[in-house]
Amino acid sequence: MKRTLLFRWALPVLFSVAILSQFAPNTAHAQKRKKTKVEDVPTPQTVKRQHNPNLPNVIILATGGTIAGAGESAVGTAYTAGQLPIESLLAAVPEASKVANITGEQVAQVGSQAMNDTVWLKLAKRINELAKRSDVHGFVITHGTDTQEETALFLQLTVKTDKPVVLVGAMRSATAISADGPKNLYDAIVTAASNTSKGKGVVVCMNDNLYSARDVEKMNTTNVDAFKAPNAGPVGFVLDGKVAWYNMPLRKHTLDAEFDITNVTELPKVDIVYGYSNLDPAAFNAFVNSGSKGIVIAGVGNGNLYPALEAPIKAATAKGIAVVRSSRVGSGRVTLDAETDDKGLGTVASDEFNPQKARVLLQLALLKTNNQQAIQEMFFRY
Repeated sequence: MKRTLLFRWALPVLFSVAILSQFAPNTAHAQKRKKTKVEDVPTPQTVKRQHNPNLPNVIILATGGTIAGAGESAVGTAYTAGQLPIESLLAAVPEASKVANITGEQVAQVGSQAMNDTVWLKLAKRINELAKRSDVHGFVITHGTDTQEETALFLQLTVKTDKPVVLVGAMRSATAISADGPKNLYDAIVTAASNTSKGKGVVVCMNDNLYSARDVEKMNTTNVDAFKAPNAGPVGFVLDGKVAWYNMPLRKHTLDAEFDITNVTELPKVDIVYGYSNLDPAAFNAFVNSGSKGIVIAGVGNGNLYPALEAPIKAATAKGIAVVRSSRVGSGRVTLDAETDDKGLGTVASDEFNPQKARVLLQLALLKTNNQQAIQEMFFRY
């Protein structure tokens, strides 16, 4: 009995040691560690396992992030994101093979601070391609947490399937003590494999909770309970290997969304200007002069504007540059024509979309139009 208990206790420790020895460089060479470039988007590499005809088929599309991170210390916060391939992540959750037949593809291998339009488009197109197959039941996207909410919304608006699409990440690297990645990944696979997940849109699975891609936000820099949906709450939970759904997204998404990126190779340039007291409009003007097609203002309060911004904004919208008012506040709506004369300035109210999510929707909207009223309707529709 004692030997059995010792063996069970030692397994996770041995796994961490093995990962550390393989991927973590020594201190002397830490500064020489190779950094993944933004443009490093490898050709997907597929690994198949023994097939169980009684289980659903789930495809994992890996992009890197903390969940695939490796560090020099199991107790430190320093690590390099996107170091471990998908196979190493799956090795930590052997129980997943009892839930679904899993196929893994390495679509990208970057920290999510380096996430970019190229990966977004490649990821969405790959999902749309694979979703046409009758033998594919759901998708899991492993992703860094820094920009997870933005990628989730982009997929929510561009994937054309009602099959489950679940984004998952980790707040602790794969080599850390008590890494949260394996449990999050298992829960995400459970969610993607469940028939009850169909038609729910894209969701984020973190720390036992399921959040709609529209509503989820990263609210903490380091805590494992970092993700919340401040305006809506979670749509479901995963506990003991089972999914429980409690809410449904009512705004349009996936199959009902009007955005088609089939032939899109580049997204419009959209930037964000942060609002604060005594704001200098120089940053806004610089974006206008650099060719921005749209600008999101992270305004104060109800998306309110510092007075010095109003004239530059009116001049920009007159030129056809779309300007959206969002808010730097962590929750709530930005309402149309409240303290700000949106009709007079030509601006769009972001509704519940925070600045970074408003930017994603505006990029897609600009593929279709730069008309203020048409874009405003999109922000109320999605």
